[in-house]
Amino acid sequence: MTPDAPARIDLRTFLRRIPKAELHCHVVGTLRPATLAALAAKHRIALPRPEHALYHFRGFHDFIEVFRLASRVLVDADDFARVAYEYIESAHRDANLRHLEMFFNPSYHYPFGVAYATQLDGLLTGIRAARKAFGVSALLIPSIDREFGLDVAHRVMDDVLARRADEVAGIGLDGPEDRGPPAQFAAIYARAANAGLKRTAHVCEDYAPIPAANYLVCKDVLRCDRMDHGYRMLADPEIVRRAVAEGVPFTCCPKPSTRERDALRIDAIGRMSDAGIQISLATDDPLMFDTDLVDCYERACTAFNWDAARIKAVALAGVDASWLDPAAKAALRGECEREIDALLVTV
Repeated sequence: MTPDAPARIDLRTFLRRIPKAELHCHVVGTLRPATLAALAAKHRIALPRPEHALYHFRGFHDFIEVFRLASRVLVDADDFARVAYEYIESAHRDANLRHLEMFFNPSYHYPFGVAYATQLDGLLTGIRAARKAFGVSALLIPSIDREFGLDVAHRVMDDVLARRADEVAGIGLDGPEDRGPPAQFAAIYARAANAGLKRTAHVCEDYAPIPAANYLVCKDVLRCDRMDHGYRMLADPEIVRRAVAEGVPFTCCPKPSTRERDALRIDAIGRMSDAGIQISLATDDPLMFDTDLVDCYERACTAFNWDAARIKAVALAGVDASWLDPAAKAALRGECEREIDALLVTV
């Protein structure tokens, strides 16, 4: 190495340093165990076990219990602000996060008397403070949980339309697809489209035998701008070909909630990428799933033997699929591409 040559770095360091956009992350899944415990104490809510073991799940039902607990401890605007700020702080520090689009489910908090305005005000405070502190941009995606039914879904949409904010870029749809097929939500998505909101939906995820044709409903009926997951779409090669032709971006999450889904999930992401589907990588519920953005990239690189050029393409795909306004997106893409190119000469 000549005196002027840049020092070499290993793959994990490269993956940690590259700038990233994350488009699939749920507020409730980002609580640090210490934060969950502190908020539970603040609101006098009992924990099922000590703080250090909160996310050591004993099965799916235990995971759901803790997930619901995390929803319950978010009560006032300060709670929501703290959680949003802390996630951006950690992801920026540990993985060079530069842009975040974060789901929050108003319906999780309605039963505990927490109004949409409280949720939104807190999250806006948190992401705006984080932008000032770390230079990370962030947008919010109110998400509809299928299991709560159409009446609650319309209530969410009513709240979103009544309280507009620049950072609320669009809506999402999550929860078990077999309990709420996407076509049921066509009228709500039409309301969102008429209001100029972007649309995404969790589709063809891997927790149940979901029909690949759900992609067609999300594209043609809900008119989604992008989609989340998509793994079971691979069961129908013709639908995969259509998804490639239509250029719909998918947010993919390499670390699932249970070990049993690991091999299925990572294999599907690789096949989607190889087929030509535009994918970006994200954490989903990072603290609960014991993952972060670097881990997501490392899992994909290890499984697929991606070279640095492929890693760059996936990282920039996250920026391209974001819901930033065109000028902000172009500026962020330019910054990220320059930073990645500077890092490429060191690997």
